[in-house]
Amino acid sequence: MNYFAHGRAFVDDPWFLAGTAVPDWLNVSDRGARVRAKHAQALVDDPDPVVAALARGIAQHHRDDAWFHETAAFGELCWRFTAQLRELLAPDAGLRPSFLGHILVEILLDATLVADDPQRLRQYYQAIDSLDPAAVEAAVNRMAPRPAVRLAQLLPLFVSEGFLWDYADDGKLCYRLNQVMRRVRLPAVPGVLRKFLPQARQEVTARKGDLLARPPASGAHQPTSAPHRSPS
Repeated sequence: MNYFAHGRAFVDDPWFLAGTAVPDWLNVSDRGARVRAKHAQALVDDPDPVVAALARGIAQHHRDDAWFHETAAFGELCWRFTAQLRELLAPDAGLRPSFLGHILVEILLDATLVADDPQRLRQYYQAIDSLDPAAVEAAVNRMAPRPAVRLAQLLPLFVSEGFLWDYADDGKLCYRLNQVMRRVRLPAVPGVLRKFLPQARQEVTARKGDLLARPPASGAHQPTSAPHRSPS
């Protein structure tokens, strides 16, 4: 799952919402810092409501990824996209087609969900913008074995960039994909990828229901209130 699929149901619970994004934020800001499910689970009942809400959101992120990546629809689309990308990007026997196949399913699902409810994405960004970035980083560092040192700097950029809006446009999406490729040290995607995206969008949209078919035992969270700013 990507940011919006993880967090769209929790825009009224900003600290929990931030928790659903923390594992992906750390991949951008502090790749050496990780908060695993077991680290977050240890603090889901912390007396500090900010820490507890973030921990619950992080735990939810890991639960959601676990069931989402096991759905038949995700596996089938990843396999199909990887095979098509190997032909489109040939010669490319490396990891790039499989990596792209995986993240494109997630990114194009976000694009579909945003198209269904653009106002919810506005609320998503407003909720993140309401938070104190330093408080987010401090709470994460209660859980992370190796502390994050740039997370607080990332949050205002995450809001100002608004890159989730760019997923609707093929050209802008290619630009965002190449930012990811540079970060993971894989070759950039060529312009020919734009020929692949319209059909891929249609396929993800057609399988949206299958991709989001959460098993009953997956541990869905009901949002709860939490303060928007760190306690003084």
